[in-house]
Amino acid sequence: MTSPDATTQRHAADDARGAASQRRALGDFLRAHRERLTPAAVGLPPIGRRRTPGLRREEVAQLSGLSSTWYTWIEQAREVSISVGALSAVASALRLSRAERSYLFDLAGKRDPERGAEPLPHHAAAQVQAAVAAVAAPAYALDRCWDVLAWNDAATDIFRGWLDAPGPKNLLRYIFLDVGAQTLIQDWPSRARRIVAEFRAECSAYLDDLPVRALTDALQRESAVFAALWSQQDVVEREGGRRGFHHPTRGEIDFAQVTFRLSGHDDVKLVMLLA
Repeated sequence: MTSPDATTQRHAADDARGAASQRRALGDFLRAHRERLTPAAVGLPPIGRRRTPGLRREEVAQLSGLSSTWYTWIEQAREVSISVGALSAVASALRLSRAERSYLFDLAGKRDPERGAEPLPHHAAAQVQAAVAAVAAPAYALDRCWDVLAWNDAATDIFRGWLDAPGPKNLLRYIFLDVGAQTLIQDWPSRARRIVAEFRAECSAYLDDLPVRALTDALQRESAVFAALWSQQDVVEREGGRRGFHHPTRGEIDFAQVTFRLSGHDDVKLVMLLA
């Protein structure tokens, strides 16, 4: 019979092996991309003969504004602390693509604060519009601030007085500043509490992003309920489930909410309300 201490030690050893494997994968990834770059590609003059392809480690460190020793230790898979800022600097120095940068942060076990930060290119925005329009069920798309990027007629029928009104549309501002939301949404207090906790969880990597900060600051000034819920620091994962509405003409209606994320822009969400 295995003792509790032996089990704990085995789990600790497994964790250590997993962490070491992750560090090796990170080091291998950085080395491979360093060796692909030439000094000319990053604006450095060619100095002396090079016994290895690509950039030297100290050149990557110089371009990143980091210690050469520290960068070398990362490639050597040593156990060192890596900050989000340092990873961003290395990603820029190595000219990583968006997918490569995302992979780098995943290997380091960090969340990239710039993931999804870029505005949707025109073709992607058009595709989001087309995807929402093609859905028969009520559907809408949200960005990282939960501004509504697109919605269909079925969603407009549910959210009358909001989605059919002119001007920008934000889900948080609607829920906390539009009295019609409290009438429409069943169990509004419970839903409002959960929505604030979901938003905090989704925005954990970019709460200081200017648009996000401007939104939460404004809501705290304009809604005492939002301010109280935001101060509680609750965090929950976004989940589907039942969503009930007191519809002005259709009466009590219920849906199952399903959410998908846009590839390459995972802060853009497609929300569908299935009957």
